Amino acid sequence: MPGYDITEPQLRCVLPFAAAPAEVRLLRRAAAAQLAQWGLPAAADEAELVVTELATNVVRHVGEGASATLVLERRGERLRVEVHDKSRTVPTLRSAGCDEEFGRGLHLLTSLAVDWGTVLTAMGKAVWCEVEVDKVQACRRVERAVEVLETYQGVDGSAATLGRRWEVVLEESAVELIADLLHWTAARGLDPDDILDRAQMHYEAEAA
Repeated sequence: MPGYDITEPQLRCVLPFAAAPAEVRLLRRAAAAQLAQWGLPAAADEAELVVTELATNVVRHVGEGASATLVLERRGERLRVEVHDKSRTVPTLRSAGCDEEFGRGLHLLTSLAVDWGTVLTAMGKAVWCEVEVDKVQACRRVERAVEVLETYQGVDGSAATLGRRWEVVLEESAVELIADLLHWTAARGLDPDDILDRAQMHYEAEAA
């Protein structure tokens, strides 16, 4: 990765990269560092997930070594993450996730994003996602976690009908979700222990 150019300080960051697994790791770190400079460290974990998914899709669907660009842009209460490449093939939810092995990872990504889409450009296309950035990040995390867990394993019923058992159902879903994420992490060539450590660090920093 040759480096990055920042225009409109505190607003926009442009990072050219060559599609490769090693570059994806560098992009995640660069994105987290940039958000820290913007005073948005709480948004780093969400942004890293989005960056990983979008950049990995370039590696897998456009081709390893392909030229691409990551753009981070603060837009009011949202952070926009774009990945530009030279392919004009528009991804769908299925093609972006590729297969069932990665489908749950994409499902999690879309649950984090406020919106996402694809724009055709003169050089190819840009795939983008937007995540919210606000001052009640911890509350949003809890609310979002409940929303994901309530539907993660296709559980029927509600808190009202299941009573106390609902908390047990959510706990079991949380365990399964974490296990599936570890499988997804390993399938991406990442270190599950490293991901757990980073998640713990984010949690402890925000809890403090």
